[in-house]
Amino acid sequence: MDRITAARVFIETVERGSATAAAEALGMSRAMASRYLTAMEDWVGARLLHRSTRHMSLSPAGEGALACSRELVEIAEGISGRNADTAMPQGEIRVAMPGVLADAVVLPMLADFAARYPKVSIDLQVTDRLVDLVQDRVDVSLRITGSLDRAVIARRLGGVGSVLCAAPALLSRIGTPETPDALADRPCITYAQFGARTWTLIAHDRTEKIHVTGPLQTNEAYLLLRAALEGIGIAMLPTFAAAPHLARGQLVQVLPGWTPAELSLYALYASRRNLPAATRSFIDFSVEKIGGNPVFR
Repeated sequence: MDRITAARVFIETVERGSATAAAEALGMSRAMASRYLTAMEDWVGARLLHRSTRHMSLSPAGEGALACSRELVEIAEGISGRNADTAMPQGEIRVAMPGVLADAVVLPMLADFAARYPKVSIDLQVTDRLVDLVQDRVDVSLRITGSLDRAVIARRLGGVGSVLCAAPALLSRIGTPETPDALADRPCITYAQFGARTWTLIAHDRTEKIHVTGPLQTNEAYLLLRAALEGIGIAMLPTFAAAPHLARGQLVQVLPGWTPAELSLYALYASRRNLPAATRSFIDFSVEKIGGNPVFR
């Protein structure tokens, strides 16, 4: 039995939640989809899915097989699409991302993208909320996160470090904290998306979780940066956003011996099947430019 098709059926079953939905998406019968899933389990030599009347979940073997299946399908589609990829990508793509990422990272690289792909137009949607790719008709979503659902189709673009920092005037007024515990009685401003008011800090083999309080919490990372520059409080900011202001002395690093837990930047998209050349061009360009940037180690 065709292992590439079996891998596609397995991926679609996981992403859509049932073999019936996978069969419909792939244009085959429910019985055929079930045979492909059985073939996958025979190939792996283990049960891949735990099924009940209302729920389906991946087994440990299934989690590993899912990652391998995605790689297999991506390689196969790359081979079959080589001739199509020689054509110049064209058309409009909708891309969503947080404003702080758009401002500091993506906008500066779009001139090069436009020069390389002059027939591609980008509809840039700036938002910090989690985007529903299908409902919001988004082709690519750039997301910074500490964890990613295994069912999501994504390419990792790089690691996102963070830094604790504050305006010099604020530190002159409240004093610079020398230990993580000292943050508890300093004004801190927090980002609602990641752990809110609990900060995880790492130094060598030590990890500290500090509950912080302060005058402001926001769900918009760009506003967090602006608030830090205004001296409202100590903030945990992405290194890529804080670095220019640290270099100019507008912000000062706090607790330089302690590192916030690292996150990752991903490009999320709805499906690998028949990925438009314009969408693929943006993803590949992002891998090249962002993945090659030392800030995203």
